[in-house]
Amino acid sequence: MPPDDRELSNKLIHKSRGYPEQQEEKVNPYQGDGVDVADETLDDSEPSLSARPLAAGVSVIQCFLATLGDSPGVYRMLSGRGDVLYVGKAKNLKKRVVAYTRPERQPLRIQRMISETAGMEVVTTRTEVEALLLESTLIKSLGPRYNILLKDDKTFPHILITAGHDWPQVVKHRGARTRQGEYFGPFASAGAVNQTLAALQRAFLLRSCTDSVFSARTRPCLLYQIKRCSAPCADRISAEAYRELVEGARSFLSGQSQRIRHDLTARMEAASDALEFEEAAMYRDRLRALARVQASPESGAEGLENADVVALHQAGGSTSVQVFFFRAGCHCGNRAYFPSHGRDAEPAEIMAAFLGQFYADRPPPSEILLNLVPAEAAIVAEALSEKAKHKVTLLFPKRGDRKRLIDHVADNARDALARRMAESGAWRQLLEGVATALGLEAAPQRIEVYDNSHIQGSDAVGAMIVAGPEGLLKSAWRKFNIRSTTLTPGDDFGMMREVLTRRLGRAQKEDPDRDRGHWPGLILVDGGQGQLTSALAVLEELGIDDLAIVGIAKGPDRDAGRERFFIPGREPFMLPLRDPVLYFLQRLRDEAHRFAIGTHRARRSQGLVRSTLDEVTGIGARRKKALLTHFGSARAVAEAALSELEAVEGISRTMARKLHDHFHPEEREIRTE
Repeated sequence: MPPDDRELSNKLIHKSRGYPEQQEEKVNPYQGDGVDVADETLDDSEPSLSARPLAAGVSVIQCFLATLGDSPGVYRMLSGRGDVLYVGKAKNLKKRVVAYTRPERQPLRIQRMISETAGMEVVTTRTEVEALLLESTLIKSLGPRYNILLKDDKTFPHILITAGHDWPQVVKHRGARTRQGEYFGPFASAGAVNQTLAALQRAFLLRSCTDSVFSARTRPCLLYQIKRCSAPCADRISAEAYRELVEGARSFLSGQSQRIRHDLTARMEAASDALEFEEAAMYRDRLRALARVQASPESGAEGLENADVVALHQAGGSTSVQVFFFRAGCHCGNRAYFPSHGRDAEPAEIMAAFLGQFYADRPPPSEILLNLVPAEAAIVAEALSEKAKHKVTLLFPKRGDRKRLIDHVADNARDALARRMAESGAWRQLLEGVATALGLEAAPQRIEVYDNSHIQGSDAVGAMIVAGPEGLLKSAWRKFNIRSTTLTPGDDFGMMREVLTRRLGRAQKEDPDRDRGHWPGLILVDGGQGQLTSALAVLEELGIDDLAIVGIAKGPDRDAGRERFFIPGREPFMLPLRDPVLYFLQRLRDEAHRFAIGTHRARRSQGLVRSTLDEVTGIGARRKKALLTHFGSARAVAEAALSELEAVEGISRTMARKLHDHFHPEEREIRTE
C-alpha cells in the first residue's frame, strides 16, 4: 500500500518507512536579495522587478537543477530566512523546476517568487499521486504565500459511535479524533448534527449518556419514556438486540439507508400481519424518523447517499467555492470558502488546489460533484481515492436533476462572493474613514485592539482582537494571562504595559523586517490618557517610533456615542454622533471588551473547579477521582486519618502518607523532630 500522509510528511525529516529510494536534497548557494510584497493577493498590475534580484533567484535554481533527477516529487522554494515561499509537485522534477530558470515566460507573481528564492528543498516520491498528497499536506500546514491557500480555521462536527464499551453511545463530536469509535460526517453545522442525532435516537434508540452516568443508573431515564433510548443501563434490552441497533445506525450513516428502510418496512409488515400492533407502530415511528432526517429540500439530491457538491465562482480576481454535504441520503448543510490566490490563477487550478487542501484533513466521500473540471482531474481523483481507502469519483453533471443541483450550488457560490465583496468594500471604506478621522497616512491594513479584564486584580487577563480589510481576523486573536507578580491588584496601566511588551517584543523577534503581515498599522487601546501613556512607554522602551496608537475612552457617563479619542501630540476629540467611523471603532472596542471578559470568565471558572487535591504532587485525575468517590469531598479527604487514606483503592501507603502530611503539616514536623 502507498504510504499515508504521515509517512509522506516524515520523508521531510529522513524517516522513510520502507522506501529506500526516497531522499531529500538541500541547496542554498546564494543568500539573495528579496522583493517585499505587501499584500496577500498578488497581481500583474504592480511594477516590474529589477534585474538583479530576479537573476539571483534564477542562479539559485540553476545550481539546484544539477542535483535533480527525473523522478516525481515535491519541491519547496525558500526565502533567505528559510521561510517556505512555494510548494509544488511534479511528475518529473527536473523538467518542472527548469521552467523557473526562464522567468520571462512566467507571470509577475511567479517572477516575484523566483526573485525571493534563496534556497530549495526537494522530496522524491514513487508516484505522482504520492507527490500530490504530500503537496496538499505541506500547503495546508505551511501556508506558503505564493500558493493557492484555503484559509479554513473551522472544524466540522461529526457523529461518533463510540467503541471500547459493551453498550456504544452515539454522540456529537468536534475536534481531534482522540476517542475510539467510528466517525460519520462532516456536518456543516451543529444544528445539522443535532437534527440527525435526534432522528437517530428515535430510529435506533441508542444511548447518548456518558459512561459515568450510564454506570450509575439503575432505572431508565426520561429518554426511555419518550422512546428515544432503549435503556440498556437498566437491562431493558439484550446485548444482542442492542448490537443490532448499533449495526443499523452504522449502516444508515454509511450510506445504506435504502437497505435499512426496506428492512424496517418488512419488520413492520410482519408485525402487523401477526397482529403485533404495538411493535408495528414502533417500526412505523422509526421509519418516520429516518424519513424526516432524509427529507432534502435540494432538488436533484435524490440518490446522493454519500457525496459532496462543489461549485466554484470567480469574479473580480476573487473566488468563492461553495460545498454542499450529503451523508446517508440527507443534506447536512453547506459552507462557503474563499481561497487566497494571485489574479492570474485559473479556475481549474484553484479547484484542484481546493480539493487537495480541503480533503487533506477529512475523509473524501464516494462521489464529488463539480461544476468544472479541475487541473489534472485523473490524478486528483486517484489521490483522493488513495487517501480515502475507497474509490472516489469526480462527476461533472451536464444535464438532468444533478445538473440543476450543481447550478443551484454555483448560484450560492456567486451570491456568497457578492456578499463578501460588498462587505469587503464596506470594510475598506471604513478603514479609509479611520485613516481620515485619526490623521493616518494611509488606511490601516491591520488594526489591533487591546483590553484587560479582572475582578479586583484576580484572574487578570489581557485580550487582543485583530481586524483588517476582510473583516475580523479571529484566527489572529490572542489571550494574555497576566504573569507579573509585582503589579498592584487592579493596575490596568501595568497590565496594558505587560500585554503590549509581550506582543510587540515577540513581533520584533519573529518578524523584524515587518514583511510577514504580523505588525499592526494601528493600535487601539481601550482607555484614556493613562492607558495611552502606558502604551507609549512600551513603544519607547522597545525602540518603536512608527506605530500609530490611539486610546478610546467612554464618555462622562460611560454612554456610547460620546467617546473621546486620545492621540499623541493632539488634544482629545470626539467624532460626530452619527459618523459611521465612530460606530466602527465602537464595535471594535466592544468586541475586544467582550473577548476579554469571556477570557476572564473562562479562567475564573477553571479556578473555581480546582480542588485542594490539585496542590498535592502525584495526585492525578485517576487518584483524585478515587479519593473524591471514596470520601465525597476534598474537605473529607483533608480530614481523613492515615489509615482511612490507605484504604482507598489506588492509593499506596507512600501516597497516603504524602497526602496526610500535606493536610497535617504539624504532625509531620512532630514526627521529624
